Amino acid sequence: MEGSTAREESNSSPLRFARLTEVPPQEIARHMSDPRMAEHMPLLTGAWDEAAAKDFVAAKEACWQRDGLGHWAFLRGEDYLGWGGFQKEGAEWDFGLVLRPDCFGLGLAIARKALEFARRDARIPIVTFLLPPTRRHLRPLERLGAVQIGEVEYDGRRFLKFRLEAG
Repeated sequence: MEGSTAREESNSSPLRFARLTEVPPQEIARHMSDPRMAEHMPLLTGAWDEAAAKDFVAAKEACWQRDGLGHWAFLRGEDYLGWGGFQKEGAEWDFGLVLRPDCFGLGLAIARKALEFARRDARIPIVTFLLPPTRRHLRPLERLGAVQIGEVEYDGRRFLKFRLEAG
């Protein structure tokens, strides 16, 4: 488009979900190495390099193989926004969302699109969300209809647990 920047054009592109294997590992490593990510990710430890990103993608792909569902890369056009999706935790499907800091404002739109998917998938009657207690802005979860059902410990860290009826 004449007079517009590539950034403006990419903002008009539709949001899409892709497999993490479509994102260069360096891009994921750069995202997860941003110090702002660790502020609300108590399980994020150690440095992220290309090898760590490849291991991460392999682990998430194993979830797809095991459960038929897993984490996606969130893209707008070809721009990588972050990653997240559904992961089977016991009998429940937990939804996680990890966006690049410059994309934080897109969380609600991405979550809504993912929950539309969940509502059409008979395997997912209930969605859970685990948030660290450092998260103070819980209004987006309330807008989605999620309710806090308590706290849980995961890998030695405390999380607030929310539940949403998907079906």
